[in-house]
Amino acid sequence: MAFNKVVLLGNLTRDPETRSTTSGASVTSISIAVSRSYVDKNGERKEETSFIECDAWGKQGETVAKYFSKGRQILVSGRLRQDSWEDKETGKKRSAIRVVIEEFSFVNDGKGAGASGGGSSVSRDSSAVDNSPVADVDEPIDLSDIPF
Repeated sequence: MAFNKVVLLGNLTRDPETRSTTSGASVTSISIAVSRSYVDKNGERKEETSFIECDAWGKQGETVAKYFSKGRQILVSGRLRQDSWEDKETGKKRSAIRVVIEEFSFVNDGKGAGASGGGSSVSRDSSAVDNSPVADVDEPIDLSDIPF
């Protein structure tokens, strides 16, 4: 069984770039900065930032290009895709992992359009997203049922 799913919350590091493939398909590329805070072995608080390249295809990509810009926060979910190519200058094989966006959400980050509204979600299949709160369940968890 294979499972390929990633969820990221971060800020765009540049404005979206839209282009067309040779077959005429539209793709919008964005780069997201995702940060992680942790405490090192000396007790010092550290922050680590990763820069992740993402692609949104078709209408979804057009929506990203229209409503997002550098610095705006976005929540994306999708799948990882590895691209491989041969460097034209050196002739060496190169590869990179990118996220193919399947769903994204506007995040109320106080910046840009929609800052006053709540978060909304746009998915690849345009199905409605259930944002209703989950009922609190106060049942104890039996730790022996956990497989690890």
